[in-house]
Amino acid sequence: MCTCRVLASLVIDYREGEKQKEPRMEGFGDLPRDLFLEILLRLPVESLMRCKCVCKCWYTLIRNAKFIELHLKYNCNNNVCVLLKRCLLTCLGKKENMLSLVCSNGFSFVNLDVDLSLYKKEPCLQLLGHCDGVICLSNYRDDIVLCNPATRESMVLPQSCLPCSPSIPNLIPQTSALGFGYDAKSHHCKVVRIVSYWEEINENGLPHLSRVEVYSLGTGSWKEINVKVPAHVWYSPCFETYFNGSFHWHAMDDNRNEVILSFHMGNEEFQVIPMPSFLSMYDYSMCRSLLIWNGCISLIIYPGRGIEKSFEICVMKEYGVRKSWTKVLTIGPLTRVEKPLVFWKNDEILMEGTNGQVVSYNLRTQEVKDLPIYGVPKSFATLVYVNSLVSVKGGYQMLAEGDNTGEKILVGEGFSTLDNLPKCFLQYEAKVESPVPS
Repeated sequence: MCTCRVLASLVIDYREGEKQKEPRMEGFGDLPRDLFLEILLRLPVESLMRCKCVCKCWYTLIRNAKFIELHLKYNCNNNVCVLLKRCLLTCLGKKENMLSLVCSNGFSFVNLDVDLSLYKKEPCLQLLGHCDGVICLSNYRDDIVLCNPATRESMVLPQSCLPCSPSIPNLIPQTSALGFGYDAKSHHCKVVRIVSYWEEINENGLPHLSRVEVYSLGTGSWKEINVKVPAHVWYSPCFETYFNGSFHWHAMDDNRNEVILSFHMGNEEFQVIPMPSFLSMYDYSMCRSLLIWNGCISLIIYPGRGIEKSFEICVMKEYGVRKSWTKVLTIGPLTRVEKPLVFWKNDEILMEGTNGQVVSYNLRTQEVKDLPIYGVPKSFATLVYVNSLVSVKGGYQMLAEGDNTGEKILVGEGFSTLDNLPKCFLQYEAKVESPVPS
């Protein structure tokens, strides 16, 4: 019914503004080609999946790489939402993981019908990141899953290529860090994994050595890269963030200075980014969260305990430059708030309440709103998300077009070639704005 209303609304809007007859697309009835494309691009993924069953022509078009790219562009500009991971209590008192999409109004959400059987009862399920509609999930052991919640496709990554232990005996391997992001050089998504090897008797609290491996959706396999890890990652799930082609972790260097460790997905190299000089590393009562705000990395510092909490926001205005860290805002003091989750709609930030409820804080009006979203306290994780038709099965590749504009085209297994796409797509592409930068 919802899809029918969308179609009817678009047809009416088009006819009211129509000034001349448009050429028709063969196989699509009497609809002008621009109108037909407008309708399809505005439909949600769930509706497009049903439209594939209409006829072979529709099936081929919706699976076409160019159409998938245009649909992704449209959603990046018009349908950005928040993906929320939380735990719910069953009637037996057990915890189960749930993925939900928070709608743009913030007062409604949709529970996603995603197969989380691998992680259903994993309390440590981590939501690592998002790339063009594909998310990465992990339990921080050996299980890593790529999933498209909109199409309900998922893929378990193969086991690590690293041996259980290096040539040095009596070392215990442990996954210390995972990251997920897009490599603009090879035009593939990648997963990076840092494995630390610990001595059985450890006196200094640091691993004996670390090794790094990268999984590429282009090759469908892991490879070990010969690179030194310049800092040791701390387990900080509120800190892990993908930005500007790199994944970031909370870490400590060899001199025990608190730093941000980043891994560039294209160059496959690490970089150490210093924390603000005014931040005291040894104040363990203060928590840190790393979020993206207005196109910059933002560090939020707040107390770990207390009925009232103030949240200090610092922004790194020039990426990688310590002196560019600037205190820009202090939120609060607020009551019944546990931690920040994600910046949303430029002037709002979603936060987790102490009672397991999500709240929204407006930076401009300083208004706090309780949202009707609940879960087990301290089980929430979020990321900015865009629905897409991108497939995770067999991987996919994003190729730059030959016109030097930097626009991306998706191609991959199961997709039709661009030669099969109606020519009007090439004319229509200019009407679709470029995607929001990640």
